[in-house]
Amino acid sequence: MTDLIPVDDPADPRLADYTGLTDVELRRRREPAEGLFIAEGEKVIRRAVEAGYGMRSMMLTAKWTGVMADLIGATDAPVHLVTPEVAEQVTGYHVHRGALASMEREPLRDVAELLPGARRVAVFEDIVDHANIGAAFRNAAALGVDAVLLTPRCADPLYRRSVKVSMGTVLQVPWTRLASWPADVDRLRDAGFTVAALCLSDRAVTLDELAARRDERLALVFGTEGDGLSPRVLAAADHHVTIPMARNVDSLNVAAASAVAFYATRPDAQGA
Repeated sequence: MTDLIPVDDPADPRLADYTGLTDVELRRRREPAEGLFIAEGEKVIRRAVEAGYGMRSMMLTAKWTGVMADLIGATDAPVHLVTPEVAEQVTGYHVHRGALASMEREPLRDVAELLPGARRVAVFEDIVDHANIGAAFRNAAALGVDAVLLTPRCADPLYRRSVKVSMGTVLQVPWTRLASWPADVDRLRDAGFTVAALCLSDRAVTLDELAARRDERLALVFGTEGDGLSPRVLAAADHHVTIPMARNVDSLNVAAASAVAFYATRPDAQGA
């Protein structure tokens, strides 16, 4: 069993993984470069461990040592015990959940590993908001999407806010980044997927019409929060698809739209 290590100096180098968690630009550069990500809260830490991610360390306040006793007993990683005041000074915010873990990232998988056997794939183009990415992953996990593919400019799904908003489901859904977007549209099509772009378009069919097709393998593509999908992607897609709106609303937030689309096209609802 790992012994608890009391740390009372926020500048202690043993807490370096947890410094400046509110500095988005710093963490976006640092975490991928150092091969780590931060799991916050008991549930998320447990999901990270259950998903097979290696633990670098934990930082806990005293009230969480009992709740986390089984994980403390099962890890060889150092477990640092801090006061709430020290935790706030280290991270830059009030850590009300009182439990943080630094986890090892895994190498990105090749797209070819994720497509065999997949029936529903979500593709997100240039989604830069971490909360939207986290919510979209939670939707994908809850509604049976087999894999999530991200374009190079998408926000990091392992950034702390993304992981937190997703309730740790970013650690459960297979995902990777596409290296040659939008040329990878052809790769999806070659693998047998119908590629459906969610967008506002004169040639768009409704989501109900797409669901009625009962495509055996379907890739749903969602665009950035502001401009939507790029023209090259729209030109390459097999179908343009829209979610009909009432009260002169033109579109939904990308995370909300993904939930609606995932639910409507889930295989068990279509008899596929």
